[in-house]
Amino acid sequence: MTSVTVQEMAGRIGTEQVSDWVEVSQEVIDKFADATGDHQFIHVNPQMAAMTPFGGTIAHGFLTLSLMPLLSSKIIDGVEIEGVKMGVNYGGNKVRFLQPVRSGKRVRGRFKLLSFDEKRPGQWQQTNEFTVEIEGEDKPAMIAEWISQIFV
Repeated sequence: MTSVTVQEMAGRIGTEQVSDWVEVSQEVIDKFADATGDHQFIHVNPQMAAMTPFGGTIAHGFLTLSLMPLLSSKIIDGVEIEGVKMGVNYGGNKVRFLQPVRSGKRVRGRFKLLSFDEKRPGQWQQTNEFTVEIEGEDKPAMIAEWISQIFV
């Protein structure tokens, strides 16, 4: 992991970081369904989901979005900002679910730094384009423009 100052991070606009692959298993999908109360059959019932155009169960869109922290923790050759006390989610400018993640598929995150601006002393706003790629697929599962607040 490469360590950079906030000023150096601000100079990295346009750079990308990519995570390692992570499997989205049926167990993960079922646990997400339990946590959110979303037990729609396309997520949790393999027999019924097999009769849909998906051909089997798929991950929830919000599960795909919620993989952001896990995938960011698995960035290969990543960059970390020196002196960070905490980071918090601020929100998203857009989220688009482009294709489903089928149970058992592997995904990875691609994080492109779009902006990094000081909002007040010790508080920086970071905007990333977060893309979830599906192994062996041409089209990504999701693209989101996500905003975080970084406190140093």
